[in-house]
Amino acid sequence: MTLRLPDRWIWDFWFARDGADYHVFYLQAPRSLNDPDLRHWNVSIGHAVSQDLRTWEVLPDALGPSPNGSDAFDTYTTWTGSIIEHAGVWYLFYTGGRRSEDGLVQRIGLATSTDLVQWEKHPENPLIVADPRWYERLDLEVWHDQAWRDPWVFRHAAQNDFHAFITARVKHGPPDGRGVIAHARSNDLIRWEVLPPVTEPGAFGHMEVPQLVRLQGSDYLLFSVQASVCSSRWLDQPGHEALTGVRYLRADDPLGPFQPVADEPLVGDAAGSLYAGKLLRGPDGEWVAMATRMHAPDGAFVGALSDPVGVLVSPTGALSLRPTG
Repeated sequence: MTLRLPDRWIWDFWFARDGADYHVFYLQAPRSLNDPDLRHWNVSIGHAVSQDLRTWEVLPDALGPSPNGSDAFDTYTTWTGSIIEHAGVWYLFYTGGRRSEDGLVQRIGLATSTDLVQWEKHPENPLIVADPRWYERLDLEVWHDQAWRDPWVFRHAAQNDFHAFITARVKHGPPDGRGVIAHARSNDLIRWEVLPPVTEPGAFGHMEVPQLVRLQGSDYLLFSVQASVCSSRWLDQPGHEALTGVRYLRADDPLGPFQPVADEPLVGDAAGSLYAGKLLRGPDGEWVAMATRMHAPDGAFVGALSDPVGVLVSPTGALSLRPTG
């Protein structure tokens, strides 16, 4: 059954695989807030485990904001991230916001663990910050925040180094089309060099919760967009529709260049039913998709995790979900 908590909303999530166990980490906030828009400012990172991606055991929370009054980068928010294992240590990269900045300036920090349960924040946080050579800084006359969030960290198999793909915005062009996937590189997961983006701007105001996966010899870059951040320039092109959901690009190398395969998203609709999707190998070795269940048909916020659905790859490289009827 779907992972739905009776007392908390769930939204963005990411996985760590440890043997037969799937550990899912997710943003959560109390349903007692009543207004789901308040969830972003009352957030912590929850944790559950499963062996079939359907039946879940909730574990102790992973992370929450640092104490008020400290100079930490995450005194207000601990937002979306990803996990990678290296040399027997799990590295959880996540987004933080300071209360003194009203959470408007996003930075990326690290927590580590040897058991996926007890986490320790790195003393040098934040480790990855936006570089103004390429990326937009906070300007409330242009955009509502300084986007630098949702790090997807992976090892490049050929280069044997580490890379982070990050939700960001370039500092030029029409404001509604500055969204890009930023890029940073590291040899040790601690010291990072920020590089130019791996995608071109123009289509969206932001490209959230990126994920890189390799399917049938190609590298797919998944990201999520809301209908409200589709740029006017992009919408003017034939076949483009303002939908909320999960989109993707494809490349022959993990670092791009990335190109669209089809106009249709992997999943998307006007209501925003599903968001923040991820692909992973299920217990039987087949690729499946999971997503946040966002809005019900009547517009009510659901705040739960979907069940897995099989993923199909067409001869042209287009992705789709296996019919479940």
